[in-house]
Amino acid sequence: MWLLIFTAFFLVVDVSISKNEQINVLGKRLKQCSTSPLTGYYRSGSCEWSGSHDYGVHTVCAQMTNQFLEFTRSRGNDLSTPHNSSQFPGLRQGDRWCLCAARWKEAFLAKVAPPVLLQSTHRITLQHVKLDDLQTYAYRNNTQRRF
Repeated sequence: MWLLIFTAFFLVVDVSISKNEQINVLGKRLKQCSTSPLTGYYRSGSCEWSGSHDYGVHTVCAQMTNQFLEFTRSRGNDLSTPHNSSQFPGLRQGDRWCLCAARWKEAFLAKVAPPVLLQSTHRITLQHVKLDDLQTYAYRNNTQRRF
């Protein structure tokens, strides 16, 4: 009997922890990134992270620039070309998309990182990228980056 109660307690705790982990890099609730195009590893519109299947850590919500799209294409990941088989529309400048944390960092080091929406970027990103670096490229309504 006690084993059943004990097990049930931890299952409830696990579920609540999982839901609460959708926190952004600012320590607040993760906001939606984009529904058009529909983004996120789970195509939920959010750069959420569960840790189980998303090995690429698609948790950085960024607004695409032509410079970044050319950069990522040169690295073998063409995000501009539509793929009908996977219903991927292809991205263009101004679209928001959940990027892999490592790709964003690679672009940052090459000085071609796209602007980041901090409220929509999952906190797990901070295991790969410094908050100061993300803040340097934080999206601002009229100014894409600050240097």
